[in-house]
Amino acid sequence: MSLSIFSWNVNGIRSVIRKGALQLFVKQYSPDIVCLQETKADPQELPIDFADYDEHWNSATRKGYAGTAIFSKAKPLSIRHNLPPHIVKQFKLTDDGYGDPNREGRILTAEYVDFFVVNSYTPNAKDDLSRLPLRHEKWDPACLAYCKELEQDKPVVYCGDFNVAHTAHDLARPKENEGNKGYTKEEREGFQNYIDAGFVDTLRMFHQGPGHYTWWAPWGGARARNVGWRIDYVLVSSKLKNNIIDARIHPEVRGSDHCPVSITLQL
Repeated sequence: MSLSIFSWNVNGIRSVIRKGALQLFVKQYSPDIVCLQETKADPQELPIDFADYDEHWNSATRKGYAGTAIFSKAKPLSIRHNLPPHIVKQFKLTDDGYGDPNREGRILTAEYVDFFVVNSYTPNAKDDLSRLPLRHEKWDPACLAYCKELEQDKPVVYCGDFNVAHTAHDLARPKENEGNKGYTKEEREGFQNYIDAGFVDTLRMFHQGPGHYTWWAPWGGARARNVGWRIDYVLVSSKLKNNIIDARIHPEVRGSDHCPVSITLQL
């Protein structure tokens, strides 16, 4: 049996629905599981219902901000919102001046028979890097600890908008962006720690080199010229590596400044 898992930062779910983009995406790709980030809405605000899907939401307490959702054809065994309290306490994940990351709807976990799916919307470091300490010292290590804890039970699919280009091949202009948000040494180190801990960057199993991007600035024709960044990922536990039969980026899907990424699992 094959199973498709998609991840997409929709940059406002009401907007992509109003454009018809989300409906078209679901119709064309019929994902078994789709993880959405930056939903910026509560479920009761949606003008339509995706009848074939079991919907789960983690919306920010601040209206119109951040948020995640998981739509799934099969009902998950369980749903977990946010990082667990002991992880929050261990890594002192509290309000950093911008807000409490545990109240921004950034983590949503669905449990299935064979694996967990962790949907993540990683905090942006900000242009002045003022949220970089949160990213580097707290958020990234806390999420890694959480995923490793889940792995003690079953393998993990960890996906979402990570807000970092891992290597020079993951953005079109690495030299010009060295040290900027999304391409600092600290953010890249935080991502590398997942790899060092045994998680697999699924896209790189099938596609090497530059040119594979998931986000483009909404000016200067960046998307048309493919001057972009790969900041959306699907990572999997090493135990699932041999089950991955495909991993792709879908730049043909419009409606957001990000495009979806996907994997296909053979179970």
